[in-house]
Amino acid sequence: MPEVFSTKPDQPKNSSHDAIQPRPKANGRKTSFKDMAAAFLERPKDIVFETQAKDEEIVLFLRQHFVVNAGWILFAVFLFLLPGFILPALLSSSTLVAAIPAGYFVVLPLLWYTGIFGFVLASFLHWYFNVYIVTDRRIVDIDWINLLYKMFSSTSLDKIQDVNLKQGGITEIFFNFGDVFIQTAGSEQNFEFKAVPRANEVVSEINELVHK
Repeated sequence: MPEVFSTKPDQPKNSSHDAIQPRPKANGRKTSFKDMAAAFLERPKDIVFETQAKDEEIVLFLRQHFVVNAGWILFAVFLFLLPGFILPALLSSSTLVAAIPAGYFVVLPLLWYTGIFGFVLASFLHWYFNVYIVTDRRIVDIDWINLLYKMFSSTSLDKIQDVNLKQGGITEIFFNFGDVFIQTAGSEQNFEFKAVPRANEVVSEINELVHK
């Protein structure tokens, strides 16, 4: 299984098993979950990723804006409440109740809510572990596919040719997030930071680093 969190930060730079991890702050207090779950962190001193060099500084640590989770959260709430509307209708039919073994009324709801929990957990982990990192040397894109597979991509700042922002729609403007497109030189892979908060600041910061 690919490591998501690792205790080995000094791996070769081209390792495909890149990961992020919190480390204790200078005063010994560990990183809070609130910090680790943030979608926009600027120059965090308490987060490292597995292939980060000792003198490499994280400039931006990004996730998609939390509002992108609204769809699956609302769907999960709907699924959670659905049995409350269906079961009374089923129980009102004495013939149907008599035909269904009593144990089913315990097992089926248990399976239903277990499935909902699995859906919620998978959706949250997909958001939480898909991160974009900008350092003073490169950009890093970690795509978490599932518990068994993830993809890692990176490119150095000197290979970046152009950085653009796409922001449209009431939701993106109101919550101030957008897509950042990063074009690289030649056959190098292009990068897309999807739905990141304060996307205009991300573009500005990357451009500033590229032109240093």
